[in-house]
Amino acid sequence: MIYLDNAATSWPKPEKVYQKMDQFFRKYGANPGRAGHKMAAYAGREIFEVREKLAEFFGAKDSSEIIFTSNATHSLNLGIRGVVEKGDHVITSCLEHNSVIRPLKELERNGIIELSIIGLTESGDLDFDSLKKAIKENTKLIVMTHGSNVTGHIFDIGKIAKLAKEKGVLVMIDAAQTAGILPINLQELPIDMMAFPGHKSLYGPPGTGGLYIRKGIKINPIFAGGTGSKSEELYQPEVWPDKFESGTLNSVGIVGLGAGLDFIKKEGLEQIWEHEYYLTQKFMEGLLSIDKVKVYGPELGKIRTPVVSFNIGEESSSEVGYILDQVFDIAVRSGLHCSPLAHQTIGTFEQGTVRVSFGYFNNIKDVEETLKAIEEIAKEV
Repeated sequence: MIYLDNAATSWPKPEKVYQKMDQFFRKYGANPGRAGHKMAAYAGREIFEVREKLAEFFGAKDSSEIIFTSNATHSLNLGIRGVVEKGDHVITSCLEHNSVIRPLKELERNGIIELSIIGLTESGDLDFDSLKKAIKENTKLIVMTHGSNVTGHIFDIGKIAKLAKEKGVLVMIDAAQTAGILPINLQELPIDMMAFPGHKSLYGPPGTGGLYIRKGIKINPIFAGGTGSKSEELYQPEVWPDKFESGTLNSVGIVGLGAGLDFIKKEGLEQIWEHEYYLTQKFMEGLLSIDKVKVYGPELGKIRTPVVSFNIGEESSSEVGYILDQVFDIAVRSGLHCSPLAHQTIGTFEQGTVRVSFGYFNNIKDVEETLKAIEEIAKEV
């Protein structure tokens, strides 16, 4: 199979990820921080080491600012629900994943927050002027994607964060499509929170993710329980990261994530980016030469994440995805990609799109074979 659904989850994983998880689970699969015996202590040290690696990778000042979660959706809910209060105003964009939109719309429907959704300019960039005008006295949070999972657009988070800082507004970014692809330095990027998955371009397994929270941010946990610390107290401990990490962590998944980070460090983030961007551009170049194919997002040659959405004439995107899978053994994703606002924005809400997303383990042959398959399908519709 040619696997081209890396925006959903990367596959395959580096061999070291499989090996590390197997070794850890067989020898040290105890509950970290819940006992004093050797196995639990070892598991706890492994978790701490991965936390340190993530802090170094993203440039966090302190590893306690890295909170382990089960995925980016968990992280986004923690960040959003943990900081907003009744009467607050929140700003987001029209390209957001449902992991951002749904918690915000629920809070809006329940009368907790006011919500503003910022559109795009004619060139496809975030309408920054509208963003500036949307900020009000009660604006608490700007939460936006770093890179769209539908179009591949990359927002200028530095520019957004600078504006927010001037206005005293918190900023959280959804780095689901950029963590492990684009360089992110939290010492240089003045954001307050960043949600990231472990299972995409960080090469960890499903069920892993994290939320960076800058120290000094007033944020409440969204659930409480056992943390392995302050067990004598009946209230959630205030110490970070324990305050936000109730219950048993996915230790075997977290050590797998650590092995994924080791792989990125060994290969080099720049090399990974250059490879994936090259494949993306070659694929776009080929798509644009096929009759009946329409491509969405930034134009050929412009910076984008390794995500390309397209359609073939008026054909259902789901039907095209099904044919690619069943006839050509090529795995893509079709439909609305859990981002209905993005599809409304680009005019594909009814049809959806076929999304191809490249990873580091793809090669130019994958691109060529996929283009051949698309050309064959286009001839038949």
